[in-house]
Amino acid sequence: MAFQPIVDLETGKVFAHEALVRGPNGEGAGTILSAVDQTTRYAFDQQCRIKAIELATQLDMAADGARLSINFMPNAVYEPRACIRLTLETAMRTGFPLDRIIFEFTENEVLNTDHILNILRTYRTMGFKTAIDDFGAGHAGLSLLTHFQPDIVKLDMDLIRGIGTDKVRRAIVNHIVRMMDDLGILTISEGVETRDELSVLRDLGVRHVQGYLLAKPAFEALATPISMAPVRQDA
Repeated sequence: MAFQPIVDLETGKVFAHEALVRGPNGEGAGTILSAVDQTTRYAFDQQCRIKAIELATQLDMAADGARLSINFMPNAVYEPRACIRLTLETAMRTGFPLDRIIFEFTENEVLNTDHILNILRTYRTMGFKTAIDDFGAGHAGLSLLTHFQPDIVKLDMDLIRGIGTDKVRRAIVNHIVRMMDDLGILTISEGVETRDELSVLRDLGVRHVQGYLLAKPAFEALATPISMAPVRQDA
């Protein structure tokens, strides 16, 4: 696993670290995920959860209040309460706080809405936080929000890229952020790579950001993000 921080711009502190799958020698996620098929999906999903929690504990991630964000595969979960047992056992064994774990899923594959809603509602009753990743690029989108409001929505990086000079992207993100505020959902912008993008996101009221501008993923370590204090105009 590698970990990439999600930063709270208001406090300058790390809100959470996202666990990103890597090979034993640091190979990228694509290399690893390409080897996962229907027969190995469940075991792979379970092992990713275990590894993420164990490493987060070893790195003392929760000591300063940071959360652990774990990606999960909805199609690898056949029954939420049965499939979460090993995760619960690992958290209890390591002492990692359940309320510091976020489960995020991406909409990049067609999902059965009833199935994903069952997972999200079950996880919430157990005390976990939930997040939709890559919002704006998936299949469910707004339709899913009418049935369930997750704790967090992560904006797809394609919405962020070039937002400083693209009025269409700026308008879309502005309306999404306002809508999430009305629904009581925390918005995270991922894929932030330039100070121009960050500046626009600040102006739009985005408080939590993730991307190479702040810190790249650190292999089996916690990256320290660089300071992103606003630049004074009279400096």
